[in-house]
Amino acid sequence: MYYQIISFNYKNCELSEREKLAFKCEDDHKNFLNRLVGFDFIHEAFVINTCNRTEIITANKDNFSTYHTVLGIMSEYSSINFHKLKESLEKYDDEDAVGHMFSVVSSLESLVIGESQITGQVKEAFKFSYKNKTAGKKLNRLISHAVKCAAEIRNETQISSNPISIASVAVSQAKDILQDTMAGMTTIVVGAGEMGILSAKHLLRIGCDVVMLGRDMEKLKEVCISLGENVKYDSIDNIEKYINRYRLLFAATSSPVPIITSEMIDDCDFGRLWFDIAIPRDIDDIEDEKITIYRVDDLQNISSANHALRQEQALMASEIVSRYTKDFYRILQSLSIEPIIKGIRVKVDEVVTKELQRAVSKGFIPNENLENIEKMAKQMFDLFLHKPTKKMRVSSREKDGVSHVESMGYIFDIELEDKANNKEHKDTIHHHKGHKS
Repeated sequence: MYYQIISFNYKNCELSEREKLAFKCEDDHKNFLNRLVGFDFIHEAFVINTCNRTEIITANKDNFSTYHTVLGIMSEYSSINFHKLKESLEKYDDEDAVGHMFSVVSSLESLVIGESQITGQVKEAFKFSYKNKTAGKKLNRLISHAVKCAAEIRNETQISSNPISIASVAVSQAKDILQDTMAGMTTIVVGAGEMGILSAKHLLRIGCDVVMLGRDMEKLKEVCISLGENVKYDSIDNIEKYINRYRLLFAATSSPVPIITSEMIDDCDFGRLWFDIAIPRDIDDIEDEKITIYRVDDLQNISSANHALRQEQALMASEIVSRYTKDFYRILQSLSIEPIIKGIRVKVDEVVTKELQRAVSKGFIPNENLENIEKMAKQMFDLFLHKPTKKMRVSSREKDGVSHVESMGYIFDIELEDKANNKEHKDTIHHHKGHKS
């Protein structure tokens, strides 16, 4: 079994492409996952989909086939040329995939290093796939260790001190531009999800009044009550009134299409400053010299100063990631050798029993001596296998342990995948017919 991650992120994939790769609805997400695990060489899969990245994580038995399958389906879904898409990705296999996942969950790969949202986003992404029956024990083991790694990094370093996010970087940039005029300013926040709420909190902290717009009025009311008296709310249906009345706006909805378009813009005698922190974008391309729009990728350069300040802490965190990666892979390799050792012993028992029964049937051994002779034969084999099995366990923990394990399975003709498949189907969720877990 192998791990593989195909990553389309802000470092190598343009915003316009990430928008096309982002799933527009839950049905698209489910259909993609179901198609992946429909191939017998892909055991499990889940997808991380945030404003900065789309990453496809798989547990599989053929990295080469999995890579081309993922790329082909993503190309079809996004309508981006296969070869063009290939240029926009980063691929991680096995130990590199494990290390990358630990870094992502620990926020070392985030646009803003140390941001606090990514761990929860990854957990939710896995939970979605688990409920969809397209992820199980293999990926759960990976995520569980990644979360432990992230927790140790938070405890052992100061990388997450004064937690920050894209929302906080956007508000900070607005403050740098508007200076003291922001205090007392009415600011529009579109969307009452995590990023919208974070934006509102940062704005309130520097003295702004906030109007939140959304579709679910009950949810909006609850959010605004929790944020305090300086927050009002209204329906997103009235958005035109607000975008043409106020200077400062933060858009962070989950809409699959832009919610602010050129047709909605009136001529105003004041400049407007808008921050679009949604993927796909909430604000369409608008040609208006009095409107300045910052998008997610624009914030990358803005956050570079923060990145520099945290480099020392990031280095310490990377060392923890490296240690956790090696420990995880040793555990994984150790676990993979145990079914082979058990399989060898089962085959020994089968051979001893079969041959002794044959010896009894031919009169070579008296039936009354069968039990004692069988016991002695098995003890002899146990003694013979003692040192080889110890060496197999040691070998499985070495760097090339995966190939060693596979060689042992092949030499002794042990059907690892089928046995693992039967056990996991009993112990955990049921996968779709036609593929092994």
